[in-house]
Amino acid sequence: MSKSTKRIRVAAGERLLPVGELIFETDGRRETSMFRYDADWLENPEHFAIAPAMPLSETPFYHSGTRESPRSALPGPISDGAPDSWGRGLIRQTLRYAPTELDYLLTVDDATRQGALRYLGEDGRPLSQSCPPVPRLNAIEDLRQLAKAAESNPDMPREERERLMGSAGSLGGARPKSNIRDDDENLSIAKFTSDRDTMPIERAEVATLRLARAAGINAATARLELGNTDKPVALLKRFDRIGSGRVSYISGQSFIGAETATSAYYTDFSDALRAHSADPKGQMEELYRRILFTILVSNNDDHLKNHGLLYSGQDLWVLSPAFDINPQPQRRRHLETGISEFSGNEASIEAALEAAPFFETGRDAAAAMLSRMVSTIDAQWQTHCREAGMSGKEIAAYEPAFNHQETHFARHHAGKHKKST
Repeated sequence: MSKSTKRIRVAAGERLLPVGELIFETDGRRETSMFRYDADWLENPEHFAIAPAMPLSETPFYHSGTRESPRSALPGPISDGAPDSWGRGLIRQTLRYAPTELDYLLTVDDATRQGALRYLGEDGRPLSQSCPPVPRLNAIEDLRQLAKAAESNPDMPREERERLMGSAGSLGGARPKSNIRDDDENLSIAKFTSDRDTMPIERAEVATLRLARAAGINAATARLELGNTDKPVALLKRFDRIGSGRVSYISGQSFIGAETATSAYYTDFSDALRAHSADPKGQMEELYRRILFTILVSNNDDHLKNHGLLYSGQDLWVLSPAFDINPQPQRRRHLETGISEFSGNEASIEAALEAAPFFETGRDAAAAMLSRMVSTIDAQWQTHCREAGMSGKEIAAYEPAFNHQETHFARHHAGKHKKST
């Protein structure tokens, strides 16, 4: 098969500031790309590196996809704006052919694309503007029905699939979801209950995000829609938008420059925050709080794609609000992102306490943090679950996620710390 080459102009924000050029090539078997910063961007006083692993320079950056990691055909911060498994499935079924990584990227609706990077055609206008306007909150039941049909009907009419594909945008994860504008015109993510669910996943996620905020974590704002039905929808406010403006966003994987979403440790993440974040000490402590919380609520989906960074100016980044924290009462407790090389992927409070100095957190401060957190979780997790509409039977089913060996250790350690102080 002959080689195909496409050139795409990369821009940023509503003003379409020129950032660089992406050259994508495929011969049908292998996909590669080259990104180079635009000379105007290098001279622009507002410029910044789109990821720490891609510093500003005239040097091109090359990437190549593999069978095991096809998305590595695009640079990390660009791949972050492409859809994940839910959106990719919609695109494959709509296009009726095997899309390239560039196809996935450019099929996403420009209006809802994650972050601030945008992709322009030869006429200088954003690509992928053919989708209908972002649906309003009053269309949420209709969107839920479309998502349900997409899961169960491979012969869903093309126009309906295209409508859902446009609203799904570059959203990550495997579960059905859509972008939507809420009553305040904020761009939000609607996560739908699946007919395959055996647990109240959307209710539990909203409850856990609220619990995280109560525990002192900067977590995404979440609420339920259709909460009085058996198919509730979790609504999470997008944090990569401020009014009509776009905020640059990259995943933890791109921030670290990791090859895959599970190929680094939290200590690597902490090192990157130390070098490239605003308020490094505060950011490392925030990351450490999230590690403790992840272990205590049995979240085992903490891979690097489920951590995000927002650009804060002066070539520095800050952690985005925490998201995709889902208690797993029925699964083996482990971490997708291990704490350190010493402890591996063990979901261990003891290992987290031992690693505290790597996160600019003293042992006493870590013990105090743990004590407050486990007390908050013990006191409030059932309340937040009830407020999210979970039944007594459902709350009981989730108890192993909040009451387990590591919480017992945390309570015991907290008691010893209180006695010593």
